[in-house]
Amino acid sequence: MFDDGDDIAERPVRRSKLADLADWHAPEVRPKPPEALEPALAVTLEGDRTAPAQHEFAVLLGEFRRTAVLVPLDGAGDLWSAEQNGVRWICAFSDEEALARFAGARGDGGREWVYRAVLGARLLDVIVPMLPGPAGVALDAGSVDGMLFPPVTGIVPDAAAVDLGETR
Repeated sequence: MFDDGDDIAERPVRRSKLADLADWHAPEVRPKPPEALEPALAVTLEGDRTAPAQHEFAVLLGEFRRTAVLVPLDGAGDLWSAEQNGVRWICAFSDEEALARFAGARGDGGREWVYRAVLGARLLDVIVPMLPGPAGVALDAGSVDGMLFPPVTGIVPDAAAVDLGETR
């Protein structure tokens, strides 16, 4: 005898916001090489000593956006974050070893860390705008290779960016 379950009423599947994000596909973002920049901008960059660092950061940002990172969850199942000077930082780690080093440095190496793999673009484009106030992502916090992705235009959506005003 076979039972295909036709007599069972369909139950709605309850999904968390994180599960919804797992189905979201971010467009691939690739930084333009310097030779593809507009001529006026390229001339400005050639005379600017910060241009190589800006280009390197753009490459790192593009790589982060395309990579799944590990984000620990707090006791309530929310993404683990910390606040520093009025900015909420989502703590993300490039791999389990980086998370383990962070946990050990905090003296929490013996406890179980529950985490979620999240695409960097999802963190910046979806999660950050959902948080109240300015928010960014701290990748591999506490390590020599740590990187901050602050809530500024070009990193997070304009609606979630902090207006720093004119810097020139």
